[in-house]
Amino acid sequence: MIPQIKKILYATDLSKNSAYAFYYALDLAQRRDATIIILHVVEALRPMGRRFHRTRQEELLYEEEKNADLELIKKRLGDVCQRVEKNTRCVQLVSNILVRLGLPFEEILKAGEEEQCDLFVLGTHGKGFLKQTFLGSVSRLVLDRTRKPVLIIPLPPEEIKTEWDEVL
Repeated sequence: MIPQIKKILYATDLSKNSAYAFYYALDLAQRRDATIIILHVVEALRPMGRRFHRTRQEELLYEEEKNADLELIKKRLGDVCQRVEKNTRCVQLVSNILVRLGLPFEEILKAGEEEQCDLFVLGTHGKGFLKQTFLGSVSRLVLDRTRKPVLIIPLPPEEIKTEWDEVL
């Protein structure tokens, strides 16, 4: 028996492909009567690139970026929900939008646990000549470190045009 899917964690890096993956999260949520939690992670500076502790200026810069990302996600969500289907419950399916600072794979796993999600939905894009061999690094790390189902959506063929193309 397949476990119930009531909460879906959709992680986005705000790229075209992660936007394309939102369609899958939305479809699953509608079919399973589930909710979607959107997560965007602002990657922290590597230890070599920062001091031992964050300064007040760095904290303010992060808060500024977080707020800008949150507004961008909300705007795109609203735009896409209007275009996907006129009668959809798209906006109501999103129960929470999170923007966090840290390593993307760690924050995805933490948010999945904290929010008690049943499924992860991630977009991935191949880079370079090995794109058929390797998943995206964040997708691979999440897949290797969780015991929950992970739906990984590859970059769509170029001939597929989505509503996101007009928004991005």
